[in-house]
Amino acid sequence: MPRATLATLFALLALGTALAAGPVLDTMDEVRFRSPKGKGRAELVEGKVGKAVRFAFDKDSRSAFFTSSLRGRPEWDKAAGLSFWVKGDGSRSFGGLQLIYDDDYAVRYDYCFPIQSKEWAKVTVAWRDLVPVLPGPKSRPLGPGGNSPSKVSGLWFGKWWYWRDYPAHSFAIDELRLEEKIELAKDYRPEGPPLKRVLDKLKAGRPVTIVAMGDSLTDVRHWANREVAWPGLLQKQLEKKYRSKVTVVNPAIGGTQLRQGVVLIPRWLAEAPEPDLVAFCFGGNDWEAGMRGEQFRAASEDAIDRIRRATQGKSDVLVITTVPAVKRWRTMAELAEACRAAARAKKAGLADAEKAFLEAGKEKKERLFVRDQTHLGPEGHELMAKAVREAIEGAM
Repeated sequence: MPRATLATLFALLALGTALAAGPVLDTMDEVRFRSPKGKGRAELVEGKVGKAVRFAFDKDSRSAFFTSSLRGRPEWDKAAGLSFWVKGDGSRSFGGLQLIYDDDYAVRYDYCFPIQSKEWAKVTVAWRDLVPVLPGPKSRPLGPGGNSPSKVSGLWFGKWWYWRDYPAHSFAIDELRLEEKIELAKDYRPEGPPLKRVLDKLKAGRPVTIVAMGDSLTDVRHWANREVAWPGLLQKQLEKKYRSKVTVVNPAIGGTQLRQGVVLIPRWLAEAPEPDLVAFCFGGNDWEAGMRGEQFRAASEDAIDRIRRATQGKSDVLVITTVPAVKRWRTMAELAEACRAAARAKKAGLADAEKAFLEAGKEKKERLFVRDQTHLGPEGHELMAKAVREAIEGAM
C-alpha cells in the first residue's frame, strides 16, 4: 500500500482528531496483559515513549486475546474516547481492539486498525467508533446517550471468530490513554438523490468501483455461490448496458451479522478507499442471534453513517433489504422494514430485495434457492442483481 494511502487510512480510521490528551491508562512500560495460552506472546520492546508492549499472534489464532485488568472509571465518562500508538509488522493484516462492558461478555465493542506501517502512528478512537457487535437490549452505543464508558470492565487486543482470516501477525502498543476532546467527522448525508453520483458515472461510461458487504448470500467463497453470485452478475449487467468498467470488491463473510461487517470496514477500505458505491445486505444471521426490528434499524442507520465517514462522503450507500428464506418467508419482515426505515432516515439508496423475492416466489419460491432453501440459487442471484441494478437506475 502506498505511504499516502496508508496515512489516509489511519486518518479515516480515527474518524476525528484528538484535541486534548487525557490521563494515561497504561504507559505500556511493563507487560500487564495476559497472553492467550498457546496462541501468542507479549514482550517489551522500544516504544514511542520509553518501552512498549509487542503483541505477537500465532497463525490461526482465532478468538485469541491479550487481556488486561483495565476497567473504566468515572473520568472515562468525561472523556471523548481513547487513543494509543501502534507500530505494525509491515503486513497487510489488521489489529483488533475489544472492550467488555459491565462484566457482561454478551456486550462487546470491537474496533479494527491497520498494522502495515513500521513507524509509530497514533490511533484515536471516539467512543462512538467502537461497534457493539452482538444484539441484545444492553448492546447500545458507547458514550453519550448510550452505555457509560465508566462501566467498561475489560480492554483486550485480539480478533473474534468473525474475522475469518487469522494470519500470524504482530504489533506494538504504547501510551494507551483517554482523550478529553475529539473532533468528530461531519454528517455526509447527500444533498441530491442518494445514488445519483454512481449513476452519473455509469451513464458517462466512466470506471466505477462497488463494494458489496454481506453474509453468505453475498460471499463468493460460500458453496452456494461459487459458480454464480449476484455481485458478479451485477457487474456484467452494468458493464454491458453502460460500457463502463465496473470493479466489484466483495468483502462478504458467511455467518456474519451487520455489525460485524461494519467492524471490518477498514479491511476493504485499504483496497478501495473511495468506492463509488457501497451496498450491504444482512439479516439472516442477525435474526438467528436475536436481532429484531428496532435494533436492526438503528444498526442499519449506524452502518450508513460509518460507511460515509470512512469514505469521507465520497461513496453512495445502498441498503439491501433482508432476503426471505423458504421456511422464513415472512418471518423476518420486520428486518426488511427496518432497512427501509433506515434508508429513508439517512437518505440512502434502497434495493427492496424482500419485495422482489415475495413477488417472484408467488408461484414456487423454492426455485429461487439451492437445496437448503436458504441460500440463493441461480434464479435468486439473478433476481438480486436485477433488484440492485434497478435501485441504482432509480436515481434516473
